[in-house]
Amino acid sequence: APTTTVPATPSNVEVVGAFQQPLAAVGTGSGQATKLVQLRLAQLGFWVSKADGNYGLETRQAVMAFQKYLGLEASGKVDDATAAFLTNFVERAHGASNAGTLVEVDKARQLLFIVVNGKTVWTFNTSTGDGKEYEEEDKNTPGETIKGISLTPDGLWAVDRERPEGWWEGDLGEIYRPKYFRGGVAVHGSNSIPNYPASHGCVRVSVPAMDFI
Repeated sequence: APTTTVPATPSNVEVVGAFQQPLAAVGTGSGQATKLVQLRLAQLGFWVSKADGNYGLETRQAVMAFQKYLGLEASGKVDDATAAFLTNFVERAHGASNAGTLVEVDKARQLLFIVVNGKTVWTFNTSTGDGKEYEEEDKNTPGETIKGISLTPDGLWAVDRERPEGWWEGDLGEIYRPKYFRGGVAVHGSNSIPNYPASHGCVRVSVPAMDFI
């Protein structure tokens, strides 16, 4: 009889299985059911610093990242569909990279992956360049303007400079703990990380996510 060969699991994929019980559609509410959602998000590789049952910024960002990863509407709320996918999805989230230690930015899905030795360890919501032309006042040089196109560059880059803890006045607005990787383009914390590209070219993550990174 013919035999069926089961493809090997790729090296950067970790199977964690379904959750032990159905998760509730908590919306943005807090409580014990939300604590289980947080535990599951972390199990699937979406970063939250703690599972305390409080539906705060970190949880909204992690839910939005999960929704983007699955191609769901990225509302940041745990609706029925999101709860079902959280319960039944079996793989830990991963980027395309299967070697090296790096940050991978998926501009198509607006996600950021932390990869260590070829394995994605955490996935974050991000917002990159929106591709639009801009002309705005230079925040550091009054009276001068900056113009360009809001593009996050493709390619493999190295961080060449960074700012320590705290907020810094960038040429186009305040940025948190920036790690620059090409000219004035950086991964940095922001108070605005929507579910679509919105930056001048930088890679935005939440302030607590940037502290972790």
